[in-house]
Amino acid sequence: MRILLIEDEAKVARFIQKGLVAEGYEVETASDGKTGEKKAKSAEYDFIILDILLPKKNGFEVLQSLRKGGNKTPILVLTARSGTEDIVQGLDLGADDYLTKPFAFNELLARVRSLMRRETRSKTVLKVSDLQLNTVTHKATRNGATIDLTSREYAMLEFLMRNGGRLITRQQLAKEVWGFDFDPGTNIVDVYVNHLRKKIDQKSEKKLLHTVRGRGYYISDKEVFKNM
Repeated sequence: MRILLIEDEAKVARFIQKGLVAEGYEVETASDGKTGEKKAKSAEYDFIILDILLPKKNGFEVLQSLRKGGNKTPILVLTARSGTEDIVQGLDLGADDYLTKPFAFNELLARVRSLMRRETRSKTVLKVSDLQLNTVTHKATRNGATIDLTSREYAMLEFLMRNGGRLITRQQLAKEVWGFDFDPGTNIVDVYVNHLRKKIDQKSEKKLLHTVRGRGYYISDKEVFKNM
């Protein structure tokens, strides 16, 4: 999952970025409002973390501009002001949640996960590049061609796509798809991932299902973790 972090305090930005990357998110940063707004409008992100007190253009102005332009990406605003007026203003302009500084990283992470769960649950069609999955009909297609999936393969693909760009461990996949604690002595997850990879990637030049040796798997149109 791609997150845009718009924060002008370098130490805070590094702290947040490092923590989110460790959790398997892809994070891009902007250190002022104008740059952040430009990035948010020129690329697709799954989530935006937006500071209010920014140079060049404050967070309220960025938020208002994005929402007026039709951007519906979940936005969490960060503010050093705990006053009700500022919080209400941010929510009225279209923020999905807020967090006051200073904050614990675990609290930030919990807010991000909560909003992302809410967002993904509302989607009936999941998309990664030219791969689409309808969560109502359970129909999967790649570049318009239908992909036949078993029930296990569907469950695995839906979970990976709902966490697109995020590194998912073998244990997480096993618990989600089979509902049991993962036995490190079995290779059932690897077998199913290989079957799924053949079905969604074999006939396409662009590979979407990636493996990070010893860590897990993720779906993305680029190799997010290639240097890890």
